[in-house]
Amino acid sequence: MTALSVTQRPGDPPAPPRRRRAKRPARGIILNVVAVAAGLAAWTGLSASGIQGLTGPVDVAVRGAELIADGTLTADLLASLRRVFTGFALGTALAVPVGFLMGWYATARALIEPYVQFFRTIPPLAIIPLAILLMGIGETPKVFVIFLAAFLSSVVATFQGVMDVDKTLINAARVLGASDRVIFLKVVVPASTPFIIVGMRVGLGAAWGTLVAAELIAAQEGLGYRMQQAQLYYDLPTIFVGLISIGVLGLLMDRLLQLAERRLTGWQERR
Repeated sequence: MTALSVTQRPGDPPAPPRRRRAKRPARGIILNVVAVAAGLAAWTGLSASGIQGLTGPVDVAVRGAELIADGTLTADLLASLRRVFTGFALGTALAVPVGFLMGWYATARALIEPYVQFFRTIPPLAIIPLAILLMGIGETPKVFVIFLAAFLSSVVATFQGVMDVDKTLINAARVLGASDRVIFLKVVVPASTPFIIVGMRVGLGAAWGTLVAAELIAAQEGLGYRMQQAQLYYDLPTIFVGLISIGVLGLLMDRLLQLAERRLTGWQERR
């Protein structure tokens, strides 16, 4: 049994760096599977208990297989995903530069922030009647309300990220002779990235939440449209298929954003 020396004598080779204990993603995956299984078991139990109208997982799975077989679910998934992705991408693409502009320049903040805060108090769903009158009943108003939901969530997060950058880091960079451009690119942008990703995740949830209402606007396909049609005929399995599809797609997109966050913010301490 060898003892570890506390001090290192001159001439000794440098001690190898301590390795951080590797995280075990397998444990998290197992817990996820257990949680899903428990949820399905609870759902099955509730449907078997005689709650009026509540359909069970088996009926939903059968209905989902039917919708996949005839191509209906695939077409609805692609239509909804296209609308959400377009609105979300446009919203975040505009929100990030506007948020940086508001946070970095006081004049821009004074000019833009009142409008952002004003429209934040108006639910995107309330814009739908105005969007129909101004943009017609095509794809444009659907994408616009989703864009608005994603933009308002992301712009505030980006703005707050810039405002919360440690002033000591900025002052230190100025003392070292860094220009405003270098400070912005090397200090402000990296420090704001976690806030931007969080804003994007919130905006993604808002985009999916707005989708069903957006597809009220004379849609002929889409998950929201299919659920609304199923409501007319009291088709609960189809409604559950739509809900589960939205949840799964939203979860997958959120996981992709989390992966991007880990890649872009590897310098952060994590628990």
